[in-house]
Amino acid sequence: MKKKSGNKSRKLTVVEENSATEETQKLAKVVVVTSGKGGVGKTTTSAAFSAALAQKGYKTVVMDFDVGLRNLDLIMGCERRVVYDLLNVIHGEGSLNQALIKDKRIENLHILPASQTRDKDSLSLEGVERVINELKERFDYIICDSPAGIEKGAVTAMYFADEALVVTNPEVSSVRDSDRIIGMLASKTRRAEQGLDPVKEHLVVTRYDPNRVDRGDMLSAEDVQEILAIPFLGVIPESKSVLVASNSGVPVTLDKESEAGEAYFDVVDRFLGEERPFRFMDAPKKGLLSRLFGT
Repeated sequence: MKKKSGNKSRKLTVVEENSATEETQKLAKVVVVTSGKGGVGKTTTSAAFSAALAQKGYKTVVMDFDVGLRNLDLIMGCERRVVYDLLNVIHGEGSLNQALIKDKRIENLHILPASQTRDKDSLSLEGVERVINELKERFDYIICDSPAGIEKGAVTAMYFADEALVVTNPEVSSVRDSDRIIGMLASKTRRAEQGLDPVKEHLVVTRYDPNRVDRGDMLSAEDVQEILAIPFLGVIPESKSVLVASNSGVPVTLDKESEAGEAYFDVVDRFLGEERPFRFMDAPKKGLLSRLFGT
């Protein structure tokens, strides 16, 4: 009887271990930041989003897929610390430990830079899969900063995604390109090919100016939502602090005075399932003198 009891106990332990492993695998998510069009703020969003996740206590790594034109290391302020990169790891020229750069300001944040000297054809799905599987053992979130366009680099960045941040400016050309990307997320990812649950899509509208919306110079957030028809995480207001942060190599979420930084925290909170009121979408109401004199 004692022997049976011991076996039963050991089986329970194995089940518990398996459950813990499954739970870890469930938590490790791959999130691609994409849009199709260049210059909409994908890399800024990748940096801010990953930094905010790390600041909230999640072990986060952000990967640069823009081979040949990397910028993530500049925005993260670690360009002088790049020795090995993603392609070095894929081709066995360096280890993942050698390529990962630990952020000096945020405890849970790491950066995996892209190569600046090779082209996107050097990326292989098999190599990227090996790297991502290794990262899943160490991190809660793997953020993939996609290059512009719809060619190999962008497809590779989104291929293994569980979720996607579709970043767009409130202008017609940007929204149209984002619509094309949404179609690719539904057809050119591993989830689509294997008939799994689709990539969970989220909309982030950057460089938003409610005054220009009121004047009819810019699409409203509601317009963009209606066109793209995917869940909305919020707007990032047009702000000089974003440019200052990028030029300084500091994620804007570290600027406590920045509305854009606050907006990215709102986006992350909603991404994590928390309810937050939508801010920065309405123009400030003018006082009596402003209305009278048109200022």
